[in-house]
Amino acid sequence: MSKRILSVVGARPQFIKAFPVSNALRRSHDDVLVHTGQHYDAMLSDVFFAELDIPEPAYNLGVGSGTHADQTAQMMIELDDVLDAESPDVMIVYGDTNSTLAGALVAAKRSTTLVHIEAGLRSGNRSMPEEHNRIATDHLADVLLAPTSRAVDTLRSESVPGEIHETGDVMYDAILYVRERANEVSAIREQLDLEPDGYVLATVHRAGNTSNKSRLSSIIRGLASVSVPVVLPIHPRTEAALKENGLWQLACDQLTIIDPVGYLDFVSLLEGATLVATDSGGVQREAFYLDTQCITLRDETEWVETIDCGWNTLVGADSDRIAQALAQNEPNPPKPQLYGDGRAAERVAEVIDSV
Repeated sequence: MSKRILSVVGARPQFIKAFPVSNALRRSHDDVLVHTGQHYDAMLSDVFFAELDIPEPAYNLGVGSGTHADQTAQMMIELDDVLDAESPDVMIVYGDTNSTLAGALVAAKRSTTLVHIEAGLRSGNRSMPEEHNRIATDHLADVLLAPTSRAVDTLRSESVPGEIHETGDVMYDAILYVRERANEVSAIREQLDLEPDGYVLATVHRAGNTSNKSRLSSIIRGLASVSVPVVLPIHPRTEAALKENGLWQLACDQLTIIDPVGYLDFVSLLEGATLVATDSGGVQREAFYLDTQCITLRDETEWVETIDCGWNTLVGADSDRIAQALAQNEPNPPKPQLYGDGRAAERVAEVIDSV
């Protein structure tokens, strides 16, 4: 039976995950896309809808930035009105952002079936807002769609009340499509005069790094240690933090800082890099899917499987560890199939058919 579905997205990784799922759902169901506005910069949100052929959201709530409490509360108010207007059978939330938690809290107080995609992930770091968001959402959800068997085990160990299903990672579905398209249309490497495997790509945006001058300075110094170009598409938060802390000129002198890029260009840069240094959870998986070694600028990760199999290294914000990891020249290890076969969106649709 056809269902009315409300899919809530608000940040870059969620836009990427949503497009294969929405494509699969729309074959049988009415999927209404809601953009909370959590990412409101055009290069961090609008560009994804255009490049990935995602229909424009039916709602853009325009919430924007704010404290965690202000942002989540405003999203809840706006989403509550959307649920009144749409009366969905199902709400889908993705990942671990404030948009995720806001959607979960609103749906949990209604008869709407709450589905959490990317359930069961844990970093073990309770100081991260994302950790609280994902734990709370998992315990509120009616249906939990886990990307890995480890995530399934975590959910069972926590005795969550909802139905648990292992689907694989929907981002893998997305990257298989996007890689082919990026190879066809992106000219970013040529524009920047970058040779394949001749540069490092870096992304730094997480508040734990940008709001701490010591960590941010150490990361910049670690990245600057490598002899090949380090390309850093600059996140607005990171640019502001570098300037506020007197690090902007150092970063400009030592790194190749570029404006934020569209997703197709980013995938092209990531696939062509010899290494990526990142504090993003999404980029860790994208690098794995694109056969690019990853150095994670955090002290923990939700994607521990990539560490275990040798495709990802945790270095925190320690400049010496960053430099050492960037200098490593070991061949890539064999790559296991960790996150499904690229058909996770189909499995998501099958589960939703049955709820």
